[in-house]
Amino acid sequence: MLNRRHLLLAAGATAFVATHASAQSRPAASGADQQLSALFDQFFQEALKESPELATSLGLDTGARAPMKSELHQASLADLAHRKQLTADQLARMTRIDRKALSGMPAVNYDAVYYDLATTDAANRQFNYGGEGAGSPYVVSQITGSYQDVPDFLATQHTIETAADCDAYVARLHQFGRLMDQELERVRHDAGLGVIPPDFAVKGAIASMQTMLVPPQASSLVRSLVTRANAKGIAGDWDGQASAAYTQAVVPALQRQLALMQSLLPKATHDAGVWKLPDGEAYYAAGLKAQTTTDLTPAEVHKMGLDVTRQLHARADVLFRKIGLTKGTIAERYGALYKDPKYIYPNTDAGKAQEIAALNKIVQDMQRRLPQYFDVLPKAGLEIRRIPKETEQAASTHYTEGSLDGTRPGIYWLNLRNTAEAPFWDMPTTTYHEGIPGHHLQLSLQRQADLPMIRKVQGFGAYIEGWALYAEQLADEMGVYKDNPAGELGYIHDALLRSGRLVTDTGIHAMRWSREKAVATLSSIDGDPVSLSGQEIERYSVWPAQACDYMVGKLTILKLRAKARAALGARFDIKKFHDAVLLAGSIPLTVLEHHVDDWIASQTKQA
Repeated sequence: MLNRRHLLLAAGATAFVATHASAQSRPAASGADQQLSALFDQFFQEALKESPELATSLGLDTGARAPMKSELHQASLADLAHRKQLTADQLARMTRIDRKALSGMPAVNYDAVYYDLATTDAANRQFNYGGEGAGSPYVVSQITGSYQDVPDFLATQHTIETAADCDAYVARLHQFGRLMDQELERVRHDAGLGVIPPDFAVKGAIASMQTMLVPPQASSLVRSLVTRANAKGIAGDWDGQASAAYTQAVVPALQRQLALMQSLLPKATHDAGVWKLPDGEAYYAAGLKAQTTTDLTPAEVHKMGLDVTRQLHARADVLFRKIGLTKGTIAERYGALYKDPKYIYPNTDAGKAQEIAALNKIVQDMQRRLPQYFDVLPKAGLEIRRIPKETEQAASTHYTEGSLDGTRPGIYWLNLRNTAEAPFWDMPTTTYHEGIPGHHLQLSLQRQADLPMIRKVQGFGAYIEGWALYAEQLADEMGVYKDNPAGELGYIHDALLRSGRLVTDTGIHAMRWSREKAVATLSSIDGDPVSLSGQEIERYSVWPAQACDYMVGKLTILKLRAKARAALGARFDIKKFHDAVLLAGSIPLTVLEHHVDDWIASQTKQA
């Protein structure tokens, strides 16, 4: 799973150098191509200026930009208004370029960036709460807010090589306090409009914040700096400095956020959907368009979920019969499989380490298979790590990108708060989704592709999550589950989770389902324990439409693959198809359809 609108924080500094070097070696562009290239350079510089975190993640917080390594982005109401105006201005600048004069990848690049700006600008103009566009309407919830994002960013993106890096880390701890206080301003503003997260989301945020309020010596924010500085032999009282910053800046700001969330709890309702918010039905429609990058209606998405669920249940029944589970509904049989002890590692640190080691072997096996299906492979490595204990209660398994030069690997973060929630029959398909041939492969190739920098760091959820879900099916087609029906049941289970998301996300936000009805429905579809289904539904409640990305994106890629196979016949090459889809980078599904049509036409001409 990935987050953000969608500046993906990942490539290395060499990516920036390589992009401009390759541009210099190309034949000189003319007219609209040159205008677009120059404009995209402007957009990228503007993105860096707005986000010190992006500069850090790209390795560009050096030289003249070195002060950015001590900063975090600004998040006040005034800053949000500024960014909305910047989006409108960027959109206006794009419209001055003659789109009809573009073709090939410049046209794809234009359409991708234009779609993002246009949909975001339209939502910015319509809604006066949340962030930019129609993403999450809640600035702070159990899964949104800097209290969730900054600790992970500092631990995985802020490099520690010198004393100056340590000083910058300490400065960012002070900035973290400022950032949380700026969020308070926006939370109060939105609450004044009646925009308050559901009561269960407020309670989740309160619980997570309380977990984070620990003495300095127990805080991952302090320990991350001290451990890494000691490993590098960097002299200095980093424990004392980090502890002071944590105590003086982070803890008071976190306490203020906690107090505000506690004050909002009596005002929060139990209604899960955004329909309850000002112009809430329109907010969901805008979110569905922005997230799926299609014009599908809630009713169409809901029906799609029901149809796919029926197909997957039929396949699951066949597989369950192979392993001797013949009685009960599909969900009940998955419930029985969840309880089978032979698939559950000990719920200890040692047991969790064993599970991660087993998953690393699965990654190694997949690496050997990839050349049969892909011409271009990732340069960055892949690591599997546990989500830190401080945030694992609310955090989901996810992936963060690595650097192009391989100095920082991609990381597949696995939630192992309870190994019984991660039985091993279900873990291979999760690994293919988050690692290879899923997120790690797709995002690494996007960084390596010959694209403008703004496209290298841009992402669309339906494409990204759609590819990762397609990768789960591709792994099955590669034969990884041969003679392993339990493993294939894991793949089917996760596909059912995604079809269930189509049903329940639209149920919550368009059909006004209660949290409880959505939890029961999702659990009846994929057989997950109510505890897991509850966490899923609570996530969808505060991030409307995002859960629809996965299956809509996968079905679109499969539809395009079938179209290409039918058009090209014996000339169809799965490697070339994957190149066509991946090397264009993350793009809206509507743009992907046109791009694949052009690729099919080019392959036909070559025959």
